[in-house]
Amino acid sequence: GPCTDCSCSSGKEPTKDPSHTKKKENGEQLLVPKIFFGTRTHKQIAQITRELKRTVYSSVPMTILSSRDYTCIHPVVSSSGGSRNEMCVELLEGKHGKSCAYYHSVHKLSEHHALQAAHGLYQAWDIEDLVSLGRKLRACPYFTARELMVGADIVFCPYNYLLDPQIRDSMDINLKGQVVILDEAHNIEDSARESVSYSVTESQLRAAREELDFMVNNSVRQKDHEPLRAVCCSLI
Repeated sequence: GPCTDCSCSSGKEPTKDPSHTKKKENGEQLLVPKIFFGTRTHKQIAQITRELKRTVYSSVPMTILSSRDYTCIHPVVSSSGGSRNEMCVELLEGKHGKSCAYYHSVHKLSEHHALQAAHGLYQAWDIEDLVSLGRKLRACPYFTARELMVGADIVFCPYNYLLDPQIRDSMDINLKGQVVILDEAHNIEDSARESVSYSVTESQLRAAREELDFMVNNSVRQKDHEPLRAVCCSLI
């Protein structure tokens, strides 16, 4: 039958509630689930958002979750060869007496998208669009994307954002009662394996063994450190 409850049937823009709740006829609250769309690569997200823009759902509030490698615009952090995550955290904590002005301007970027939605000008966008606008407004695209997730109906992200529990917690992703779509799901096994895998070098193992030797020799939690030292020795 016709989708009479859907905004596309009337040709009107959907009305959005940031809390994603609507009232039933009896006054009860009905939770409207988000759609989490997982892809293997960031490049595939760009392809999907282009297709979304061609549909009647192009005005649906959305966001794209991605790493700081793709969305950080801080001139020092983004051009650094080190860990952008660590440098970003240090700036936010003000460890060296400096902070990030781009982070404190997130509201400029998030409100810009909110205003677009309010006037029916909201169109599906890509990471590059958000970064470009972030540079123009001098506001952080990384934290803006996370803030937009609150009112988004569709959340695009790589597989590991949905599969890895640590990333889910850090990004405040709760999948209970939500809709999850995995594009090219035959790649899930490899992604799941990668999310619980870790690479170390021999020099790192030797350094760890030296530290564990120190702990054991100085009677610091020997029961915990001796088995770890044995693992390092066997791997070396």
